[in-house]
Parts: sequence; C-alpha cells; structure tokens
Amino acid sequence: MDGSHSDIAIIGAGMAGLSCASHLAKAGQLVRVFDKGRGPGGRMAARRAEVAGETVSFDHGAQYFTARDPAFVEQVKDWEAQGAAARWRAASKSDDDPAFVGIPGMNGPIRAMADALDEAGGEVCWATRIEDITRSDGRWRLDAGDQRYTCDTVLVAVPAEQASVLLEEASPRLGALAGSVTSAPCWAVMAAFATRLDIEADRVRAEKGPVSWAARNSAKPARNGTECWVVHASPERSRELIDLPKEEAAAILLGDFFAQTQTQPAAPIHLTAHRWLYSQPASLDGEAAHYDAETRIGIAGDYLHSPRVEGAFLSGRALAAMVPGAG
Repeated sequence: MDGSHSDIAIIGAGMAGLSCASHLAKAGQLVRVFDKGRGPGGRMAARRAEVAGETVSFDHGAQYFTARDPAFVEQVKDWEAQGAAARWRAASKSDDDPAFVGIPGMNGPIRAMADALDEAGGEVCWATRIEDITRSDGRWRLDAGDQRYTCDTVLVAVPAEQASVLLEEASPRLGALAGSVTSAPCWAVMAAFATRLDIEADRVRAEKGPVSWAARNSAKPARNGTECWVVHASPERSRELIDLPKEEAAAILLGDFFAQTQTQPAAPIHLTAHRWLYSQPASLDGEAAHYDAETRIGIAGDYLHSPRVEGAFLSGRALAAMVPGAG
C-alpha cells in the first residue's frame, strides 16, 4: 500500500485492532494499521532479554487466553496449526476447557495476524503514534508527529483512556463512551534466576495480597530452560507503587512475591519491571463495538465486550462487520 491515503485506517495493532483488520481484509478491504509500539503485542506483548548468554522472553502482559465463542475457537485452531499458539496445561481448567499461550511468546497470534494482513495487501505501521484525528472535506486526517495520513474511515482500537483523548474532538459521543471506562493499573515484574525456585506450581494466583499472579514463564510451551518468572502486582499494590522508578518497584514486588509464596529469597540474575497503566478495564455492559456510519468512525476494544483476549478479538470482529462492504 503506497501513499499517505488509505480507505480504512485502524489505530492500534493489538488483538482488537488486528482482529478488525483481518476481518476487513478477508472482505477485500485495503487497510492500514498504526501502532505506537515497535512490534506486535499490545497487552499481549513479550519482552526479550539477554540472560546468562542466551535470549529469553517474558510474557509481561496477558499470561494466557481461553476460547469459548465458536468464532474465536476456530481462530485459535488456525493459530495452533500455524504454530502461533499452543495449549498450556498449567492454566487449563480441563482438557475440554484449555488455556492457550502464544508461540514463541504471547505476541505470536498478533504477529501471525500482522503477517497475514501484509500478505493480503494491507500494512501495519509500527512505531507510529497517532496524536490527533481531525475531519476535513469528508476525509479523516491522522497526525503522527511530522507525518500526515488521510483515510475515508478511521477505527480506534486502543485502551479506553487513550481512545477517549483521541476522540474528544473527532467524535465527542464515542470519546465520552470510552472516557466512562476506568482501568486498573498493574506493575509486571520480570525476573530470571540461575537455579529453579523451590515452588512446585508453575503458576500462582491469589485473590488477596500484594501479588495477584505469578507464573514460571520458562515452563510455558516453546520457552527455553532458564528459570524465568513474571509477577503481577495486585491493582491495590500497583497503585501504591505507581510512581516509583521501575527498578525500585521490581525489587519491592520481588520481595512481596517471596513473602507471599513463603519461598526462600534468591538473588535474580535479571530483574526489571513494566508499568501497565491500563491493564484491566471495567467492561461496559452494551454493544461489542460502536460505529458512526455518517462520519465513518468507530471504536473497538475489550472494554466494550469483556476484559479478555477473546473479548478484544470479538469486539474487533464486531466493528469490522459494521463497516459498509465488510458485513
């Protein structure tokens, strides 16, 4: 796809945005997707690091996903066949209700959808932050710093709080809808150790305490053997530490993890953290997506359907079906 104009532009190349783009591409639409990240992921991101002479990967956002809606079940089967996803027994409720992870990291399905979009003639523009959306002469203009793009239809698939800011002038109604959503923050700690920690389970989940989730990332399918853990702080603990530098937050939360699991503390050989400001949205009880046919602007996201990977996928698909020519 050449030039600065596209028929359909999607802001956000996470699960909702690329689900929407994939459905539109299958209907023969040419789509350009913009994402501020340097590569596939969104909240399904994976972080690489060099540890003890080898490259390891941490799933520091979404830890796994389930599939229950028939459309998503079929999509997950395709990802399994492509080698972009696999079942993770540690998080599965049963063989009939499995949990899945991306391969080789949680962003595997996102990467697969982005590659398929490229093959269909679409395009994902990584490291491109859309800062403003304005309408002129029946077209939308997207400002990305020194770059300018135009499109006939613009679809916004970023976290609710970010969508609210983008849409404040472009679509006050959709902006207000997104602005009514509140998301909980989450500090995510990524730690590697020289030897295996004395914790039998590969995942730890807690309703109470400073740590809400911890997983032995290295025990997931297609990961390497270095002992790697991802620790998610609870929303309450994350808010307490929200303004700390990541190094301080990582050290405090690692201590919380050892105390909560009653594990003998061990010195990590790699330790860092990532702050998710919009980790867990409170979903709205209403339509899975919204589209204004008159001005050709719409929104999708897990906050509209359900705060899960599957919810983001179904919201993106629902928005695509609202666009003329893609139903």
